This record gives sequence, structure tokens and C-alpha cells, in this order.
Amino acid sequence: MCRWRSARVLIVGLLAATSLSAQAPSAFDSSKAWEHLRQQVAIGPRPSGSPGNVKNRDYIKTTLAGFGIKTVEQPFEATTPIGRIKMVNLVATIPGQRPDRIVLASHFDTKIFHEFRFVGASDGASSTAALLELGRVLKARPQLPFSIELLFLDGEEATGEWQGTDNTYGSRHYVAAASKAGTLKSLRALILLDMIGDRQLNMRREQNSTPWLTDIIWSTAKKLGHGAQFLDERTPIEDDHIPFLKAGVPAVDLIDLDYPAWHTADDTLNSVAARSLQIVGDVVVAALPEIEQRLLKGV
Repeated sequence: MCRWRSARVLIVGLLAATSLSAQAPSAFDSSKAWEHLRQQVAIGPRPSGSPGNVKNRDYIKTTLAGFGIKTVEQPFEATTPIGRIKMVNLVATIPGQRPDRIVLASHFDTKIFHEFRFVGASDGASSTAALLELGRVLKARPQLPFSIELLFLDGEEATGEWQGTDNTYGSRHYVAAASKAGTLKSLRALILLDMIGDRQLNMRREQNSTPWLTDIIWSTAKKLGHGAQFLDERTPIEDDHIPFLKAGVPAVDLIDLDYPAWHTADDTLNSVAARSLQIVGDVVVAALPEIEQRLLKGV
């Protein structure tokens, strides 16, 4: 009788544990993110307006559809030093308890180079890959207090040298369109990922970024044991978060520019690592609840 009762308790306990495990939010899986990175690199160069860019958009949309996440295209034409180029931002939404949203963003275009083949494994396949995996993870998370918007930006790269307005075409268009539509006020915070695949990951505090957002992410990284990758040094970087900051949106840029392969033919799979994707993915997932709580205080 006692043996049977013990066995019954054990079985019930195992079933309960299995049920809880099934209901637990998914964890960031760098093997899945790595496959997204590899698929993008396999496409080849992906500059705005190119066939490779279109293939990359299709890959992003197909992947998100597989997670049950709806994606909307935001097409526009950009006037660049080399002429008019058709560009398309992708906006994917995971509904939460409130329509107000937290945006996770990445650019998915690569820079144009004619003198060598540039496949951008870190710049911008790594961040785009991480964003896709974050979509899978957050779609499975129950009761999101805010809606999550996954924003895949086109046209971050300059067509020539980075100067003037020859850069950040997608983010500037998004902010202008949201301002005109009156939807910018419901954007509560933006977390930008860019160049996060470096094997020797070194993330410095971007000094234009919103201090409280930066503090939460960096303190979370330290709690997870990633202080060696999230350094306290500060550095100014122009990136897709700047148009949002100028519009009054709290924003932070997670980027590793200490990357020898940056804008060279060596920005390939050999220069990036799944572990770096895992570190950044884990930090973002772990930091989100504190970011949400901070924003809820202002509701």
C-alpha cells in the first residue's frame, strides 16, 4: 500500500512537472539563431534593392509565419547618392495585453561592395538571426504586458561613405511614417541589435542611448555572468536608433564595432559564433521583464 502510494505520488509529480515544463516560456536557442544566420549568408550579398535583399525578406517573412507571427511590409523609395532605390521595412507584431509596444529591431541589408563579395555574417545577418529567434521565444511567452514589435529595417547601410543622410534610410522612414500616423506615441522603448555575432564579443555602452535602458541591459548581463562581453566603456555610435531618439523614443543600441572583419570580405561564418548570439539573446530575454516593469510604472 505504501509502495503503491509512493509510486502514485511519484507519477503525479512527474506529470505535474511535465505540464509545467510544457507551459514554461521557450528559451533562446542559439542553434536555431545560427541556422537563420547561415541561411542569410548562403543567400550572398543583400544590399537594398537587390535580388538577394528580396530573398532575405522572403526568408524573414516565411520564418515568422512559421511562428504564427504576422508580418506587414512597409515599402518606400529612398533617394541615395547612386539614385532612387526601392526599400522595404518589415514590421511583425506579437500582441500583448496593451497596444503600446516595445520594439526589437535589426537591419537586414548588407553594404554594397564592388571590389569583393560581402555577405555580412555579423553585419546584419547576426542581429537579424537573433531577432527571428527572439520572435519564436516571445511568441511562446504568456501574457505579454506590452505588444512586441519585431522591426526589420532596410537601408541602414550607406551606399558610399557614411555621411550626411546616406544611411539609416529604413529607420528614418519608419519614424517619419509613425509620426505622421500618430502611432509613435505608443512606442514605449526600442532595443536595437546590430553586429552581435563577433567571436570575441565586446559590447560597449553606446553613449547616445537612453541611460535607464542601457543600465537595465548591462546590469542583467552582469547578473548572467556576461560582464566580460558587456563592457562599461562608453562610445558614441551612429545607428538606426538615432532617429528614434531624436523623436523622443527611449532607445538603446547593442552593437560590437570592435570587429576586425567589419566591412571586409572576412565577415563570414568563420568570424562569428553561435555563443555570441546566445549571450545577447539570453540578456535581452532576461532584461525584458524589468524593462516592462519600468514602463508599467509610467502607465
